[in-house]
Amino acid sequence: MDIIQAVVLGLVQGLGEFLPISSSAHLVLVPWLMHWAYSGLTFDIALHVGTLIAVVFYFWKDWLNLLHKGFTRPKEREGQLFWYLVLATIPGALIGYLLEDIAETVFRNPILIACMLILLGVILYRVDRRGKKLIDVEHISLKTSFLIGLSQALAIIPGVSRSGITMTTALALGMTREGAARFSFLLSAPIILGAALFKIPEVIANPSMIDTSFLTGMAVSCISGLLAIGFLLRYVQTKTFLPFVLYRFLLGAVVIAVACFRYTT
Repeated sequence: MDIIQAVVLGLVQGLGEFLPISSSAHLVLVPWLMHWAYSGLTFDIALHVGTLIAVVFYFWKDWLNLLHKGFTRPKEREGQLFWYLVLATIPGALIGYLLEDIAETVFRNPILIACMLILLGVILYRVDRRGKKLIDVEHISLKTSFLIGLSQALAIIPGVSRSGITMTTALALGMTREGAARFSFLLSAPIILGAALFKIPEVIANPSMIDTSFLTGMAVSCISGLLAIGFLLRYVQTKTFLPFVLYRFLLGAVVIAVACFRYTT
């Protein structure tokens, strides 16, 4: 892989992980559209480590406070939020582990990904318009946390988007846009950490895999991830998710058109 590809895929991962547009879809579709070879497991690890660093760096004070309160004052709101996040992580982690092989093969179909981009765009648009938007992160319930975590399991299908499905579910359950985004970002840390830890032994066994492309992809995904988190948290305070919905529609339509053209020529 050359440096340009590493930069492009790093941007794709960093922006797509935290904006509701699906990083996994873009990591499949960009190489498919550009006729690039699959970047490989090692590079995927680099990209995930980059976004993990981004979300931990951005929310490090929140996580230190949540960890402290979770173990010392579990009945207080922040202590409860820590354990709600732990509970919400379990469904996505379990489904991801059980269906990893399918996710790496069957779910990487461009047409399927395009359909999921459009379908979730429709759902996000409807709940963004009709949601009550009354609940913030500090007042989230155990039931709401678990349902958001359960919905996260669907993100194993590229095109659904982990941030997209969790924010959509949160909005449908009455959370504010900012609350939905913040809870989604906090929830991303343990699931990204789990994915990285699951694959890191491959790198440890072959340290020569860590090359310039690896480090470039990790750095770019980290920086773009930080920018995406900060942007979205500010954006949703006053604006809707409509631009992301329209982007999902456009990308899905382009992928279907390109696929049809390739299959008929």
